[in-house]
Amino acid sequence: MTPLLQVDNLTKKYGSIHALDTVSFELEEHTATALIGPNGAGKTTALSMLSGLVSPTGGSIQFQGGVKQDIRSIIGFLPQYPKFFPWLSALEFTEMAARLSGVETRQTTIEAKKTLEFVGLGEVMNKKTGTFSGGMKQRLGLAQAIIHKPKLLLLDEPVSALDPVGRRQVMELLKELQRKTTILYSTHILNDAEEMTDQLLFLRQGKLVEHGSLDEVRARYAEPRIVIEFEGIQELQRFTEVTKWQVTSKGLIVSIDVRLEKAEMSSVLSVLTAGKFLVRRVEWQTASLEDIFMKVAVI
Repeated sequence: MTPLLQVDNLTKKYGSIHALDTVSFELEEHTATALIGPNGAGKTTALSMLSGLVSPTGGSIQFQGGVKQDIRSIIGFLPQYPKFFPWLSALEFTEMAARLSGVETRQTTIEAKKTLEFVGLGEVMNKKTGTFSGGMKQRLGLAQAIIHKPKLLLLDEPVSALDPVGRRQVMELLKELQRKTTILYSTHILNDAEEMTDQLLFLRQGKLVEHGSLDEVRARYAEPRIVIEFEGIQELQRFTEVTKWQVTSKGLIVSIDVRLEKAEMSSVLSVLTAGKFLVRRVEWQTASLEDIFMKVAVI
C-alpha cells in the first residue's frame, strides 16, 4: 500500500546552518508518529515544511496520489503557540478557519459547531477568544486544525503548555482523532510518546538518528537488568559480599546487567531467599524511553 506521506532527503539550510539535514521517512494512514528531539533538533522546521509554511532547500515531500488541490484541504496544522483574533468568538474563528480550509460555505457553521462540541468548547463557542485560558486556546487551535477533516494532522508540541488535567483531555481527543486521520506530532513529553505512537522519529541537530516502532526501538536499546531495593545499607552490603554477579549500586538499590551477567530472575530470588535478605522490591527492567532519548537524541 502506498504511504500517505513519503519524505525523501528533506533539507532546510539557513546560510551554513542545517536546520534539517537529509531526513527521510514514511507515514502510513491512520497512524500516530511522534517526532522526538531536544530544542533545536529540527522538529518545528520539519512540521513547517510539511505544512507548506516553509520551503525546503532540498529533498521532496510526496502525498499519496500527488496533490493537485490546495494543500490546506488535506493538512491540518496546530502550531506550538496558536494565535487568535481576540475580538472574534470561538465560533466565528472556527467558521473562518473552515472557509480558509475549503469547507463549503453553507456547511461552515454546522461543521464549526460540531467541531467545537467535539473539542469541549460547545458551551463557550460564543465567547471571545481573548477571554480564553491557555487550555481553551489549545482546544480551539485543535478545532481549527481538524474542521475540514484533514488526511494528515500536524501538531507542534500539542500539550506542552497544558496542566495535567488539560493534557490528559487533549491526549484522549487525539486518540479518538487517530481513528479518522493520520497524526504527526512533536513532543518532549516522553510519556505521551509511549502512550500514543505507532512510530518514533528521533531528531538530533537536524538529522534523523533513530526511528521505528516503540517495540523496535526498545528492542535495540533494551539493556535488561534486575533491580533490587534493600531495606537498609547493611543488607545491600551483605548481598554484594556474597553475590556471584557484578552489580552497580546507588543508595539502597543494586542493578544487575542481565546481558553481561546472564542472571535470571529465578536465580536472583533464590539467592535473596536463601540469605534471608530484607528487600523492598525486586524488578525486571529495560531501558525506558527517557533512557533511549538521552542516549540517542541528546549529545
